[in-house]
Amino acid sequence: MTLLETAPWDGHDTRLIVVAVIGILLIVGLIVWLKVHPFLSLVLGSAFVGLAAGVSSADVIKNFEDGVGSTLEEVGLLIALGAMLGKLLADSGGANRVIDTLLSRAKGAAVPWLMALVAVIIGLPMFFEIGLVLLLPVIVLVAQRSGHKLMRIAIPGLAGLSALHGLIPPHPGPLIAISAVNANLGLTLALGLAIAIPSVAICGPLFSLVAARWVPVGAPEHAGGVDTTATQDPEVKRPPSFGVTLATVLFPVVLMLGKALTDIIWTSADNPPPVRVLFDFIGEPLVALTLAVLLAMVTFGYAVGFSGATIGSKVCASVGPIAAVMLIVGAGGGFKQTLIGAGVGDAVAKWANGSSISVAALGYLLAVALRLATGSATVATTTAAGIVASLAGGLSEPHAALLALAIGCGSLFFSHVNDAGFWLVKELFGLSVGQTLATWSVMETLLSLVGFGLVELVWVLT
Repeated sequence: MTLLETAPWDGHDTRLIVVAVIGILLIVGLIVWLKVHPFLSLVLGSAFVGLAAGVSSADVIKNFEDGVGSTLEEVGLLIALGAMLGKLLADSGGANRVIDTLLSRAKGAAVPWLMALVAVIIGLPMFFEIGLVLLLPVIVLVAQRSGHKLMRIAIPGLAGLSALHGLIPPHPGPLIAISAVNANLGLTLALGLAIAIPSVAICGPLFSLVAARWVPVGAPEHAGGVDTTATQDPEVKRPPSFGVTLATVLFPVVLMLGKALTDIIWTSADNPPPVRVLFDFIGEPLVALTLAVLLAMVTFGYAVGFSGATIGSKVCASVGPIAAVMLIVGAGGGFKQTLIGAGVGDAVAKWANGSSISVAALGYLLAVALRLATGSATVATTTAAGIVASLAGGLSEPHAALLALAIGCGSLFFSHVNDAGFWLVKELFGLSVGQTLATWSVMETLLSLVGFGLVELVWVLT
């Protein structure tokens, strides 16, 4: 037991918790009711928490700047690289190739399972919104041609995209949680896949049987104004093959898993074998994704007929749409560091060590509350991870990874009207608010609960 863990609770700790709660409510109110951009809301909330907690104005600024810098240093570059890979994948026709190859072999009841598999593959390098727009034409066309109800096909795709976005790096939320609790990225990736796959199976193809009965709508004639006939660039001369596409998409995942595996096999840091030295370098997320983008420039660029200038323009175009995401991620890191600098994390550590609730359950419940309040999985993940970061220091590597995943599961809970993803799903599939709540929102809640249940099971077994 450390001095912090045995120190008695005092009035200053109570003040810090009250200030943190008010600061979070301030951010929620600014985002939900006043419609202030999350970046500005996080800046204002950080200023309030720091000053109200008695931190000097100079340190308030420094804490926020340090939080923004450290977060973007670790996460910002990976988000940008992931966007580049996703842009090249979509415009080259590689995504179409994977989809067409897999779905051409599916019949009847196998179609929803194949749709979930496609979503998982496409969701590895892509943000949820990008993957949804990419899969939308396929979901609509498959529903039309197979005779299945729309939700029988859509829910598996949505479950695959959402689970990957919430649990698997290099997506922003998981990276933020991993960084905050100092989890091993490769181990978190491996455990995340082990938890995400059964969660997708339960909440995707299986739940779609129920969702299609609750909302028995057919495929819309016009899917949110999205072109359902083509997604690849017209300049493509030779679309990449299925094998090449799959290899390119999975390349960074294999490198990161390779690093985790070699670290487990050769645990000693003294005189490590060359293979571990190699994977310790190429398995780092920044290096792995950089190498993947370079590979994609060949397989999804020059090999399909793009010129160097075209590839360069596509890489540049991929970064613009994620500017707002990076601002929110950075400001979330600033708010996290403001909480830590004010001592909120230490106060929560005192309370948690004196209570019967596990750190994983605490992280999950905090993320659930913030997700319900703000509608933002990113804000929920960043803030919850920042609050429980002080509790992660004594955890083993597997438990730190599971804590990051528990927070990610909480950030998926019950998407509703304050979540942009809710409206995206509603509009693209032509649903009413009630129909979206009965399908998308319920699916997200199940995904959160099933995922956390599996996290707790693995926690007990490790």
